[in-house]
Amino acid sequence: MTRLTPVDLFSAALHVGRDGGVRAGERRMTEADPGSWQLAAFRAATDADVHAGHWEMHPTADELVCVLAGRVRFFLRPATPEQPPETVTLTPGTAVVVPRGRWHRMEIDGPVELMSLSPREGTRLEPVAASPG
Repeated sequence: MTRLTPVDLFSAALHVGRDGGVRAGERRMTEADPGSWQLAAFRAATDADVHAGHWEMHPTADELVCVLAGRVRFFLRPATPEQPPETVTLTPGTAVVVPRGRWHRMEIDGPVELMSLSPREGTRLEPVAASPG
């Protein structure tokens, strides 16, 4: 018989494997088992906590970002430098789906709680100052 065990998503993550199996484990920000997805929650107090100075990109699949508490400004990097970033504001109970291969970043307006579901394999970060947008 399987025992139900609560998992604190603010200190661990759930990893969903290719076979559909789910296991609790360590959070991984940029790498994971090939083909697996990570579900995790995050508390952030400042922009530095959400690496606002970096663009992030997941090359293998879309990413889901949900706001549980607080307010987040979410940016998609433009295709060309002369275009402005696409921006949306997220509030509690709202989410955004970031298309695979799109560079994105966040800025927060005070403490927030976020939840994300994404593949971590191949995740890339690039400083905002070094990017074309």
